[in-house]
Amino acid sequence: MFTVKFLNEKYNSKIRMPIPIELITLIVATGISYGVNLKRVYGVDIVGNIPTGLKAPIIPSTDLFASVVGNAFAIAVVVYAFTISLVKMFAVKHGYNVDSNQELIALGLSNSFGSFFQCFTIGTAMSRSLVQESTGGNSQVAGAVSSLVILIIILKAGELFESLPKAILASVVVVNLKGIYKQFKDIPALWRSNKMDLAVWLVTFLATILLNLDLGLAVSVAFSLVAVIFRTQWPRYSILGQVSGTDIYRDVTQYQQALEIPGVKIFRSSCTLYFANAELYANAVKKQCGIDVDKLIEMKKKEAKKKKQLQEKAEREAKKGLKEQKNAEDANEKAHELEYIYPHSPGVREPEQAVINEVVEETAFNAAGSDQCPFHSLILDLSTVSFVDTVSIKILKNIFRDFQEIDVAVYLVGCHENVLEQLERGNFFSKTITKHQLYSSLHDAVAYISRIHSKKPVTEERHSWATKL
Repeated sequence: MFTVKFLNEKYNSKIRMPIPIELITLIVATGISYGVNLKRVYGVDIVGNIPTGLKAPIIPSTDLFASVVGNAFAIAVVVYAFTISLVKMFAVKHGYNVDSNQELIALGLSNSFGSFFQCFTIGTAMSRSLVQESTGGNSQVAGAVSSLVILIIILKAGELFESLPKAILASVVVVNLKGIYKQFKDIPALWRSNKMDLAVWLVTFLATILLNLDLGLAVSVAFSLVAVIFRTQWPRYSILGQVSGTDIYRDVTQYQQALEIPGVKIFRSSCTLYFANAELYANAVKKQCGIDVDKLIEMKKKEAKKKKQLQEKAEREAKKGLKEQKNAEDANEKAHELEYIYPHSPGVREPEQAVINEVVEETAFNAAGSDQCPFHSLILDLSTVSFVDTVSIKILKNIFRDFQEIDVAVYLVGCHENVLEQLERGNFFSKTITKHQLYSSLHDAVAYISRIHSKKPVTEERHSWATKL
C-alpha cells in the first residue's frame, strides 16, 4: 500500500484515476482469509459477525437525559474539536475556507436525526476521511458514494467482510495516517520559531496519549489558556520616535532614523491591557521614560512641605516685624522729642526685613535647585488595546495622577470606540482627565503638543475626539 500510494502521488498527472489499493487489499485479504480459513487454522482475528439492516425509528427516551447529560457534553466537545482539527488540516492542504458554525450545525443535525435510529454518536471518522482524501475523493460526490457503499454493507453486503482480518483494517488505517505522522516534522520548526507553541503541541500530544482523548483535550485547552496569559505578561514595551519629515513613528531602539521628540515621550505596548498585566504596564511606563517618578513625587511633596513651613515662618516674622515697627514708631516719637533737647542724638533705625528677605531667597533657591522632569508630555499609544477592565482603568488613572503631580501632561492616542465606551462606563474622565487629552493618531497629538510648547505656529490642526464623544 505504501508503494502504490507513492506511485499514485508521483505519477498523478499521468494516471487518469489513482489505483484504489485499499479496496484491492480488502478484497484480496478477505478472499485469502475465507479460502484458507485463517480464523480456524491460525487463530487470526477477523471482523466477525456484522449485523445487517436498520432499526425502526423510535422517539429517544427522555428518562435517560439526566443520566447521560455529563458524558454527552464531554463527547460533544471532543467530537467537535476532533472534527474541526481534521477539517482545518484538509482546508490548509487543499486551500479552502472552513465555517466552524456550519460544521457545528451539521454535527448537531446529524446526531439529532440519528438519535431516532439509536445510532452511535456521529463524528469525524479520521481513518475513513484520510482514506478517502488519499484516494482522490475531494468533493461531496465522493462522500455520497462512500455513504451509499456503507448503506449497502449495512443492509446486505456486511456478511461478505466477516472473514476480513483485523490486521488488514489496521494496516489501511496506519498507511493513511501518514499525514498525521508527518506532523512530527513540525517540532524542529516550532523549536526555532516559537517555543511556546511547541510546548502547547507537546502537552496536547502527551496528555491525549496518557489521559485519554477527553481529559487530554481538557488539559490542552487549559494549558493553552495559561500560555496566553503568560504571553501577555511579557509584551514588548517601547519608546517611539518620529522619522524625520514624516508622520511615521517607530521604536527608537530598532530604527536609527526614528528620533525622540524633545520634551515628549511616546510609549507603546505590544499587547492589550487588562488585570493580569496592568501593574506591569504602569511600571514599564515609568521605567521606559527613564525617570524615577515616585522619587520625583516624594521630592516635590517635601519641597511643597518645606515651602509651606517657610511661608509660615515668613508670616510669623512679618507679624513680629509689624509689632517691632509699632514699637519703633513709639520710639521715634520719643526720639523726635529728644532731638529738640539733644540735637546730635542718633535716631532709632526702622525695623529691617532681613529675616523675611532671607526666607524668600531661600524659597526661590529651593524651587530653582530641585530636580525637574526632562520632558513635559507623555503620550500613551493604546492602538493595541482591544478592551479595558476596571483594574486597567484604575491603573491608567494612577498613571495620569502620578505624572500630573510632576507637571507632565498625559495624552491617550489610538483608542478604539469600544475602549472609549468602556472608559466612560468606568468613570475614567473627570476634571483632571478630560476628553481633550484623546487623539486619533500620534501625529495629531504631537502636533498639538508642539503648538502649545513652541512659539512657532504649527500647520496641523488638532483632531481631538472630544467633539465626537
